[in-house]
Amino acid sequence: MEFQGIKNWEGLLDPLDDDLRKEILRYGEFVEAAYRCFDFDVSSPTYATCLYPESSMLANCGLDKSGYKVIKNLYATCATQMPRWTKRFPNLASPRSSWIGYVAVCDDEEEIARLGRHDVVIAYRGTATSSEWLENLRATLTCLPDDMAPENYDPPMVQSGFLSLYTTKNEGDLSLQDTIRKQIGNILDKYSDEPLSITVTGHSLGAALATLTAYDIATQFSHAPIVTVVSFGGPRVGNKSFRCQLEKSGTNVLRIVNSDDPVTKVPGFVIDDDDDDVVEKGSASVAAGMPSWIQNCMEDTQWVYAEVGKELRLSSKDSPQLSKGNVATCHDLKTYLHLVNNFAKEEHKIGQPHERSVALV
Repeated sequence: MEFQGIKNWEGLLDPLDDDLRKEILRYGEFVEAAYRCFDFDVSSPTYATCLYPESSMLANCGLDKSGYKVIKNLYATCATQMPRWTKRFPNLASPRSSWIGYVAVCDDEEEIARLGRHDVVIAYRGTATSSEWLENLRATLTCLPDDMAPENYDPPMVQSGFLSLYTTKNEGDLSLQDTIRKQIGNILDKYSDEPLSITVTGHSLGAALATLTAYDIATQFSHAPIVTVVSFGGPRVGNKSFRCQLEKSGTNVLRIVNSDDPVTKVPGFVIDDDDDDVVEKGSASVAAGMPSWIQNCMEDTQWVYAEVGKELRLSSKDSPQLSKGNVATCHDLKTYLHLVNNFAKEEHKIGQPHERSVALV
């Protein structure tokens, strides 16, 4: 359970514990399976759907010995629609609703014995369709809906596009949020008398959705077991109040971050509370030289992003195979798995940047 963050990964990240490394890579493989299952071919009649049936999905992705069984496909719906002129260009076509991941449950006796519990995995891929890119660009903060926000607190706010993908319904079909709640409710009823954990994992956009999903589960189900996020290359999700409520819910978040990946630095820019001249390396926008009264105003407002959870920070520059890679390479999931798998223990850097906040620009 310590690998699930029950003790906030203390003593496991610096240096990186070898067994925890294996667990991180294992969850990364579930995310990679979400990419492999997705039909990227825009000319295909099955574009943006899953290529395989649930019963053989993991086997087709090389995870037939994982000990997990897929029980539900997950779809996310975009609220924004592509402009009409894009219909003249088939390669820009983008459905509003797309397959984005799956729910799997560990049902293998040996794996259950190894883990000491049944483990539920919710895995999300990253951005793949044009509509999802449009949602990514909706970077303003918006309040969580009433059924996700606690009363008598500063309003938790999250990135508009991420929330839209999580909560938008599609022509009578369930939203991603509704599907998650229904599946988790069924799972909790089925395993009510057995040890259980829920691990939500994702890359890029999927990392953001993983954080929202974990928060929703932890706050909606009073009898929820330990809920953990293992995210790769995720952008920032919400404001300080959201971070506070995420922590109060007991959700454990481990963010795997490549310091050379620009996606992990957006939306916004870092304002360091301890030193006005300290700036985040590689950031497109910096706070150095900004008057302190402006920084204080931004830190006090609700319109400010904040980092969440525990951070395991890596760098492509420290890997000979990746040091000359471009921006896309730095963000690729395979890069993250390579860094976790191959970096020397003493080169890992960790942080828990709860004293940082970022202003939306």
